[in-house]
Amino acid sequence: MYSPFGIDIEKSIEDSLDLQKKFVKGMENLLDVEVTDSDITPKDLVYSEDKMKLYHYKPLVKNPCKVPTLIVYALVNRQYMMDIQQDRSVIKNLLELGLDVYIMDWGYPTKEDMYLTMDDYINGYMNNAVEYIRKAEKIDQLNLLGVCQGGTFSAIYSSIYPEKIKNLVTMVTPIDFDTDDGLLFKWGKHLNIDNMVDTYGVLPGALMNSGYLLLKPFQLMLDKYVNLFENMDQRELVQNFMRMEKWIFDSPGQAGETLRQFVKDLYQENKLIKGTLEIGDKKVDLKNINMPVLNIYAQYDHLVPPSATIPLNDHISSTDKELCSFPVGHIGMYVSSKSQKQMSPKLAKWLMDRSK
Repeated sequence: MYSPFGIDIEKSIEDSLDLQKKFVKGMENLLDVEVTDSDITPKDLVYSEDKMKLYHYKPLVKNPCKVPTLIVYALVNRQYMMDIQQDRSVIKNLLELGLDVYIMDWGYPTKEDMYLTMDDYINGYMNNAVEYIRKAEKIDQLNLLGVCQGGTFSAIYSSIYPEKIKNLVTMVTPIDFDTDDGLLFKWGKHLNIDNMVDTYGVLPGALMNSGYLLLKPFQLMLDKYVNLFENMDQRELVQNFMRMEKWIFDSPGQAGETLRQFVKDLYQENKLIKGTLEIGDKKVDLKNINMPVLNIYAQYDHLVPPSATIPLNDHISSTDKELCSFPVGHIGMYVSSKSQKQMSPKLAKWLMDRSK
């Protein structure tokens, strides 16, 4: 039956009822959804210092790799992105592939941490975590896997303490900040970081998050919610969405003095590449990185473009060095099916071959 305007009334009523059913089912999913399965791969707290915690994952194979791997995540966001859910867990994959894995949790800085510097994080917390592992495992060297800003910290650490690192893996890591690819790098060059740090002391995580959302406003603030509404009757999709939203907005504040140096010395003066960076009383020379290096980057990364990552291999003295890319974005490196099927096996094999 058609209306005088040519509208199929019967079909319109059916579509309206389907939409109502979908909406009701979606509301049931949203009200009933539980997101408690992140960061659940079994692990032990083995060392802590102030708000930093060092965890050791329980091995998932009988004879894991003899050289343990320490994962260092960025100060922004939380390290459990690497263990976001059991069927998309980079950590669980690496354990099943035979690695022995430790991970650092930086915690949530408060006002008392506003004066923490990059020296405190790298020569202090990182070095103390490395020393704990060396002593506990009775080894001279361990593998270091740095992610995003944690990769920058790991490259700096490896240049200061090369004798303690057997293999270095950097993942979606900014090294050369003299690039105009990516809005974050353009902002960083002109950011009045002194004003922000002097005002806040510890920059709120919500403020940092607002900036990241503005990097892709339509996709991150509109498209994904439209997509959720269109698929809200699918329980698994709603759970995945809520799990990611929980991680995205679980943003720690940033210790002001650390952020001040990171922005001024790296984004604005590119001192890491120029060889003029100093962390505490130690000069940082990337040429000191002489151990095997695997540099992994995402081809469609809007936060850390390939042009900021690739140059690492041109500034180190390692003879065993490899660039490896995957056709994913920054977050896709951890949670995409490509990551689970390709990146983790590649990373684990590369480390196992060099840890004998």
